[in-house]
Amino acid sequence: MDYKKIVAQRIKQLVEIDIETIEGLIEIPPRPEMGEFAFPCFQLAKTMRKSPNMIAKDLKEKIEKDGFEKIECYGPYLNFFLDKGVFIKNTIEKILQDGDSYGSSKIGDGKNIVVEYSSPNIAKPFHVGHLFTTVIGNSLYKILSFEGYNCTGINHLGDWGTQFGKLIYAYKNWVDEEALASEPIKELLRIYVKFHAEAEIDPTLNDEAKMYFKKLEDGCEEEVKLWTKFRDLSLVEFKKLYKILNVKFDSYAGESFYCDKMDAIIKDIDQKGLLVESNGAKVVMLDDYNMPPCIIKKSDGATIYATRDLAAATYRKKTYDFYKNIYVVGKDQSLHFNQVFTTLKLMGNKWADDCVHVAFGTVRFADKKLSTRKGDVIFLDDLLNQAVAKTLEIINEKNPELKNKDEVAKKVGIGAIIFTYLKNHRERDIIFNWDEMLSFEGETGPYVQYTYARAKSILRKVEENSNKNDVKLDYNKLNSSEEFELVKQLEGFKKSIMYAIEKLEPSMVTRYVIDVAKAFNKFYNQYNIANLEDESNKKAKIKMVKATCQVIKNALNLIGIEVVDRM
Repeated sequence: MDYKKIVAQRIKQLVEIDIETIEGLIEIPPRPEMGEFAFPCFQLAKTMRKSPNMIAKDLKEKIEKDGFEKIECYGPYLNFFLDKGVFIKNTIEKILQDGDSYGSSKIGDGKNIVVEYSSPNIAKPFHVGHLFTTVIGNSLYKILSFEGYNCTGINHLGDWGTQFGKLIYAYKNWVDEEALASEPIKELLRIYVKFHAEAEIDPTLNDEAKMYFKKLEDGCEEEVKLWTKFRDLSLVEFKKLYKILNVKFDSYAGESFYCDKMDAIIKDIDQKGLLVESNGAKVVMLDDYNMPPCIIKKSDGATIYATRDLAAATYRKKTYDFYKNIYVVGKDQSLHFNQVFTTLKLMGNKWADDCVHVAFGTVRFADKKLSTRKGDVIFLDDLLNQAVAKTLEIINEKNPELKNKDEVAKKVGIGAIIFTYLKNHRERDIIFNWDEMLSFEGETGPYVQYTYARAKSILRKVEENSNKNDVKLDYNKLNSSEEFELVKQLEGFKKSIMYAIEKLEPSMVTRYVIDVAKAFNKFYNQYNIANLEDESNKKAKIKMVKATCQVIKNALNLIGIEVVDRM
């Protein structure tokens, strides 16, 4: 039940303002003792020719009060106090009735959304930086699908470009086939790093690399065969990680997929009089938009990723007829996407405004900077294994008798990493701190998962010792401030999802589930449900605990984290 909308509708019956404006004016009071909603009357003063204080008093006398405990005036504000018993009953029963679908309002209504995320470079390691785009994109995919949007998740693999000319040269000169068979990505990284080291001594190697990439673009058999080998080896390794992370894609169409589609795009740009020559390259000038030119073809005739992104966007519109085309890519690529989107618009594509760059920050370990060219990377599989191992150590210390320790350690350890990436605004940089990340206290994944397990433990204990008598449920017994604040948090789940969609910001859901966990633990520390003698009170509290479990489970699922029943 949307109580804010109900408040707005009641006010609308008495004033000459549209309901959207009223909803926009409604505030949440700064303190619980001032009610749940407040409507400021300043904007009505001019038309009603009264002071805001007088208007508030008049509205209080006339407004329908059904469903509210009371309605009070605080100066120029009209404050609404919910009927706590009705509110708690409606909220808990709604959660338990909807179950796994609680929080979904299906606002997507079948609209198509394309979400591009992860998109690692072939033949390079999947490192900690790649996980940022992967978990943000996966969460957005889940949130948008949950709300009824028809989502297509695309892994736009970096499987084309001059780096493959470098890799082909490196393979021909330095590969260790035995190492390639056992650890393909690490061996490909080794020879790629060696190429850059050697090219610093002998810059002519870069010309060799360009020659090999041109041969690859021209479809030469040997180069295509090697490129296919690099791609296939990489995908095997990547998919292992995606399985661990429970991340899926609907398409693996990478940059190479658009090779045969670029000529049509270049021709279209040229026919529209946008393509000009600059220092031997073919570009679209963007001076009027305070941007450097968008390069379409380099001076040697090779295309670059801007050309491929133009082809990809055009293909996606034709294929998926998207409502939104979302790119989850680092904030350092903001200029690139502004150039691409502006070029699409100059080509006459009105849907260019539906292309959205979802930017995110960088990942660091203390002062360590990651660089693939120098080989200074932290492999994601090493990070995940370390998180699981460290979590297992903590579990062995806290609960050594736990039966399925390995499974729990995996879910909690991996969940802790995902939670760290999604806890704050996505454009904030992440600096890893193991102690903070894996703590069972504070704003962490393990804290929220432990809260869920704690709630499940309560339910198991109560069921084991339950009185089988048919006791009437009385939600009015849930009358403490801790209980009311917890249920208010539970009721706000849908709102957090709406904010996440509006801002394309998964942290809205992450921050929300932290608040739910905090509110539940305040309640937990106040009451021992198993020892309550009042069976109707106990039954009501059990329902509230079940509702809390459901909401935590739903929220964690939307950010790609699995719950555990025991810890």
